[in-house]
Amino acid sequence: MTARHPAVASLFMHLIDDAAVFPPGNALLPDAIAAHRRHRTSSYAVTVGPLLVPVGWVPELVALVGEDPVAATLIARPGTADQIVEQGVSLALAAEHVRVTGIELPWSPHWRTLAPGELPLALELSREIPLETALDDLTRARSSGRAVVAKFRTGATPSWSWPNENELAHVIAGALERSLPFKLTGGLHHLLRAEHDGEPQHGLLNVLVATAVALADPVRSDEVAASLAERDPLALVPIVESWSTATAADVRRAFTAYGCCEVTDPLGELVDMGLLPHDLSSDLRR
Repeated sequence: MTARHPAVASLFMHLIDDAAVFPPGNALLPDAIAAHRRHRTSSYAVTVGPLLVPVGWVPELVALVGEDPVAATLIARPGTADQIVEQGVSLALAAEHVRVTGIELPWSPHWRTLAPGELPLALELSREIPLETALDDLTRARSSGRAVVAKFRTGATPSWSWPNENELAHVIAGALERSLPFKLTGGLHHLLRAEHDGEPQHGLLNVLVATAVALADPVRSDEVAASLAERDPLALVPIVESWSTATAADVRRAFTAYGCCEVTDPLGELVDMGLLPHDLSSDLRR
């Protein structure tokens, strides 16, 4: 089905961070920078967030950027040495033409020693740490003034099995019960929950609707899980296209962004489903 009219445009503003260099895209950094600059000058530029760059790649980033500034968020995956994080962050902050928009680190008890307090921060949740422990810690940090959000991996990797609807619902509901914003990474290439290439993937529309459900009643994680499991566009599209500007703002304050290695994948599907306003999508139709 297609929507009767586009969704509120602000629902998609800066929604999709550019994770081109990460799997499965694995773009070379020079190619990723060039593509990111094209995205940022396109008709859909308002939907695209910063370029996500591994913190260990900062020296190459600084060398490649030249005098054409790039906004980048620095990513440290679990297992990244503290020294690499500290050196990469320091170098990026000192670089004249790199605008550091944030840092993403794995949650650990000592994360505060690694992240400059003035930068937005996303902390990736681990299955090795009780969810409540990490969420409570982030909530305390946020209440003290730190610009911190929770981050959760929705796509499978060799060391991370795909989280099913119940697990993802538990994370979303747990975060929003604490009024803690979250972002996601991995696997959200499509709008609807489905199997792609034989593997399960969560859907972007599912996550948006599940976020609204959790905002209304975070205790009912079963209802959040049901929204994540829905595969019928007839059950999701009318909800999203009916949202007011205020509702869209509430959803996006909670679900801040997600990383995707090809930002045009979900945007193209939003166009096909009639949810993306035409003035934000003309370059995708070429």
